[in-house]
Amino acid sequence: MTQEELKEALPFFTDPGLLKQLLDKGQIMDLKAGKILMEPGQFVKMVPIVLNGYIKISRMDEEGRELFLYFLDAGETCALSLTCCSASKPSEIKAVVEEDARIIAIPINFIDQLSNDFKQWKDFVSNTYQSRFQEMLTALDSVAFKRMDERLMDYIVKKMKQLKTNEISTTHQEIANELTTSREVVSRLLKQLEKKKWIELGRNVIYIRDDFEELISK
Repeated sequence: MTQEELKEALPFFTDPGLLKQLLDKGQIMDLKAGKILMEPGQFVKMVPIVLNGYIKISRMDEEGRELFLYFLDAGETCALSLTCCSASKPSEIKAVVEEDARIIAIPINFIDQLSNDFKQWKDFVSNTYQSRFQEMLTALDSVAFKRMDERLMDYIVKKMKQLKTNEISTTHQEIANELTTSREVVSRLLKQLEKKKWIELGRNVIYIRDDFEELISK
């Protein structure tokens, strides 16, 4: 990958010196959907920056249940990975490639040098912490104050925007895991949306009306 290609993928990095260092020290990786990048208890050896595709970040409880935290989209990195590497602590998250992705993996022993040498990198890290904190506050508000049907509709809209499609390939159990509820609850709520003709359910796929976001806002 050339500096121009990296700059196109990460337009907020315009410093030629920073782009060169990222390419010199980082590793470009093409990852297939389903690839597990990190599991709880592992030590973080690199910090991923997503160039395309997306990665799901979640936490696991002692019984193995999954709590969805956030997605990493193109141009984003994982705040919790940055925290773990700076504190030399094992990972507290699970990172799974949800859609075929390309990342640039930055070794953790290089992170402090980037922060010292390049203001753009320091700003990038700061903005990452801020945006993830706000995103997790939003998720907490959703769990605390929104009904499950509202959370499900928000989830559908978010997936549509991330995937840029009206067809979401997923199972009811996968949705339940991300919303921290039961499959039965998700299935019942999806059937209610189908009865309204806002969506159509197929085998492991949800077909969504073009005006779905407008409908749920009324």
